[in-house]
Amino acid sequence: MGGANAAEITTYDEASKRLFAVNNGPVSKIDVIDLAIPTSASVIASISMAPYGGFVNSLDVYDSKLAAAIESTNKQGNGKVVIFSANTFSEIKTVDVGALPDMVTYTKDGQYILTANAGEPNDTYTVDHEGSVSIIRVSDYSVRTINFAALQGQLSALTAKGFRVYGPGRDFLKDIEPEYIAVSEDSKTAWVTLQENNAIAELDIVAGVFTKIMPLGFKNYGAAGNESDFSDRDGKIEFNTRFPNVFGMYQPDAIASAKYNGTTYLFTANEGDAREYAGYTEMRRLGSSLYQLDPTVFPTATSLKTDAQLGRLNVTSTLGDTDNDGDFDAIYSLGGRSFSVWNASTGEQVYDSKNELDKKALELQVYDDGRSDDKSVEPEAITVGRVGSKQIAVVGMERADAFAVYDVTNPTAPTFVKMYKTGDAPEGILFIPASRSPIRQSLIVVSSENDGFIKIYKANTL
Repeated sequence: MGGANAAEITTYDEASKRLFAVNNGPVSKIDVIDLAIPTSASVIASISMAPYGGFVNSLDVYDSKLAAAIESTNKQGNGKVVIFSANTFSEIKTVDVGALPDMVTYTKDGQYILTANAGEPNDTYTVDHEGSVSIIRVSDYSVRTINFAALQGQLSALTAKGFRVYGPGRDFLKDIEPEYIAVSEDSKTAWVTLQENNAIAELDIVAGVFTKIMPLGFKNYGAAGNESDFSDRDGKIEFNTRFPNVFGMYQPDAIASAKYNGTTYLFTANEGDAREYAGYTEMRRLGSSLYQLDPTVFPTATSLKTDAQLGRLNVTSTLGDTDNDGDFDAIYSLGGRSFSVWNASTGEQVYDSKNELDKKALELQVYDDGRSDDKSVEPEAITVGRVGSKQIAVVGMERADAFAVYDVTNPTAPTFVKMYKTGDAPEGILFIPASRSPIRQSLIVVSSENDGFIKIYKANTL
């Protein structure tokens, strides 16, 4: 494929042995790739998005029916899900959904299609739609679009646990921005990452109701194992300094789920994301004169604000002034520089990779020190699958141009297996199990948005 935005997300149709890939290059389209022989995969057709609106953001397929999430030409308008035949590429149905559908997925039983509708504001922040999830019943393509009004009364309690509602107007419904969806094995429950809000929401799919929001709290960079390099201008890469009262908001992008000993666990890629618009931006450099540290909490504030320490770190201005006196008593940065595992029932974190992704990227010589100040390796994609008797998690890192494989057979105790260099800015990771693979061997498909390449890896038995 090749070119910026030419390969962002992929999905695979077992019956036709075809891979479908988002291609938002010079024109928006879906590329169709013959994957019957993975070593000689090639683009055989394209489906134009021109009749449907703006960019295509996400794809999924079930029973040879390809679902595409397509944003409006005006990003603040309602988007569409268009269902195509994976065999003839003809349109089966077009369904209107919420504003800016960022991710689409079928339930495991194929009865529903779900979209995460981010509802982002425009650049001047004068128009901001509600975040929502649309639930499409496949049998008749009826749709329900669900907002978060049922949980609005819990705002104070949620905020106390780290949930973020912020920005002009501070509107609970409009400030929630769904990003990604994982579905339970029984297809009754979905979990939705609310990235900017630093939380995961639980959805009863059949009832069409959000049942709870689980704030994720914060990563403590003063704790052992979380040592990170926060400067892109110190002339070195080191992970050996702990910084008390410095925290990371997990803010996951992708999410996956797996069951172990009767308990469902959620796996998140803790990318981090900020609101940065012409009409409003939350970000500051810690060294900026606009970001003052409390001298009692931070007696070495002058040295902390130098480029060699924390001065270059991008931080949010929305958290940390606990006594409302205009200076910051705690520092909050974007993302967790990690992947995490959470108990789906309680929201409890049972595992975090701490600084291991950074350290392994450095060992592989793919760590980009130019991103040390701003989310590091930037874990964005995650998926889980089974290879032989082992369950694995595959974590894509946008700024390291790499993916890591972990053995997560026991989700509470993942172990690192290997890291692989891949294309420029991997956006999507797709796992094709051996039972569905065209060569009856598990495949990992990595799509990279900056160079537009799709790379296919055999997942050998661990």
